[in-house]
Amino acid sequence: MSACDSQKAESSRDNISTNSVDEGLPRELSQLSLSSASSQDEFYCDKGHSETTLKNIYAYYQSQKLCDVVLIAGGCRIPAHKVVLSSCSEYFAAMFTGSLREAQLNEITLERVDSQALQALVHYCYTGTIELREESVEVLLSTASLLQLNSVTKACCAFLKKQLDPCNCLGIALFAEQQSCLTLHKSALEYTYQHFMQVVKHQEFLTLQTDQLSKLLKSDDLNVVSEENVFESLMTWVQHDNANREQHLPSLLKLIKLPLLSSEYLIDKVEQACGNVQECQPLIMEAVKWHLLPERRSLLFSHRTQPRTSTIGRLLAIGGMDGYKGASNMEMYDPRTNTWTPFMRMGARRLQFGVAVMQNKLIVVGGRDGLKTLNTVECFDLNTLSWSTLAPMNTHRHGLGVALLGDGPNSPIYAVGGHDGWIYLNSVERWDACSRIWTTVAPMAGARSTCGVAALRGRLYAAGGRDGGACLRSLECYDPATNHWTNCAPMTRRRCGLSVCAAGGYLYALGGHEAPANTVGGRLACVERYDPVADTWVLLARLSYARDAIGSCLLGDRIVAVGGYDGVQYLNVVEVYDSESNSWRKLAPLTTGRAGAAVVAVPPPKNVF
Repeated sequence: MSACDSQKAESSRDNISTNSVDEGLPRELSQLSLSSASSQDEFYCDKGHSETTLKNIYAYYQSQKLCDVVLIAGGCRIPAHKVVLSSCSEYFAAMFTGSLREAQLNEITLERVDSQALQALVHYCYTGTIELREESVEVLLSTASLLQLNSVTKACCAFLKKQLDPCNCLGIALFAEQQSCLTLHKSALEYTYQHFMQVVKHQEFLTLQTDQLSKLLKSDDLNVVSEENVFESLMTWVQHDNANREQHLPSLLKLIKLPLLSSEYLIDKVEQACGNVQECQPLIMEAVKWHLLPERRSLLFSHRTQPRTSTIGRLLAIGGMDGYKGASNMEMYDPRTNTWTPFMRMGARRLQFGVAVMQNKLIVVGGRDGLKTLNTVECFDLNTLSWSTLAPMNTHRHGLGVALLGDGPNSPIYAVGGHDGWIYLNSVERWDACSRIWTTVAPMAGARSTCGVAALRGRLYAAGGRDGGACLRSLECYDPATNHWTNCAPMTRRRCGLSVCAAGGYLYALGGHEAPANTVGGRLACVERYDPVADTWVLLARLSYARDAIGSCLLGDRIVAVGGYDGVQYLNVVEVYDSESNSWRKLAPLTTGRAGAAVVAVPPPKNVF
């Protein structure tokens, strides 16, 4: 047979074989079997597999079967499985999978570990659940921290955070520090600072160690009405165990900001309580000098002259221009929380007005309502949150400067310059709190509108502004004793729409623009400082944005610059000036951009709880 005939015979046998198979099976099954070679593989997933497996392992744990290690603590024996412990705890993983001797042992004794806490944590490794109870959570947390059961540690910290109270926050803060639970430690300290006035009434405060009290008194975040509260808390602690604690009074008194106490309180309270301790006398004398020699305060500067955050009050940003062409609302800034929140609304819409704070009242002066220039004056009582009307000025003014001259209960308010709707003004009026009327005083040498006005060392200063022709560099000083204005050294730059603020014996001129009247552009970021003793100006660190119509004031011992207009938009930026580093640092922004807002500091609320 030839090769060709052989191939035909094999082909014939294959056909016969195939036909016989087809005849013995239904047509659709035979084709399915033929196509199965090209079908995809499948993966089966039992979604309950992990849960079922862990339940079975937990059953072995309960029946003490297949356990390969026994943990011993406080005489209690706890059988368990190394693989389960290692999969949950980094501590056990290092113990059983490394080269430690314990990896080969079947019994492990854990020294200084609470047996009940250990049993609960081993149970957690199998079940993922654990009971948190007020009386045992601290022991559980310390044990979980040792065993590096991080999820339990976090749960315990969250539980303790919910339990914070003035009677236990100091103890929780100390415990968290010992356990290196940084988040809980921070939360407990913040709670302690916030509720300081209540904390000092509880036993935990009275039993503080000297170094613990020292750390507490150092904080500028204590929520107190005045420094008197801090001094009184120190004396309460000392008198709780006077025989042993009086020796620590000099070192602890250094942490009290004595210069910020009133002179009467220094003599009547501090001197009486601490004057017989020789080491305390220099601190008392330093505080007395602060009051007697205000011109030397720059030489006496220290952490004791820097107020605590809660005692410096709040900032109010009032009105100004916004995206809706005139804001009639106020925002309040809390320096402790670095937040702005909505406050009250103004009695009526005003733009380019002035504000002064007198005896816990806001005096809102002049401005324009969008159509006409005003001479009206309104008073907002910060205690009753109510508006009233005061006697109007003699002259209608917008773009005026307003300042309180002096710090007494009846100090006068001055309204300087501005525009009456027709001409630029050089006239000045004074509000007398006793007679409750406005009287005219000596006019400035030149007319000024949108100038900067501030009071410093018993005198009134007016800087920059515009007189109808151009922006001005000039600075004038008013002496109420002589009723006379004197020209001082001019600024380094022409500025109108600037803000002027007094701080630390100096005047600060912020922002503004230097373009001629009716011209757009030329906005300034530069800041300069005036020394009234040397009669000189020096340039300082620049603001983050060039802008005019900034609101500024002194909050505590630092200048805060609020909002402004950069030529395109109304800004919500807020910055604070650090004179030590000559730098500006941003604070929380306004809730809405605004320019030309009146910015004033108001006293802190009496209720700090």
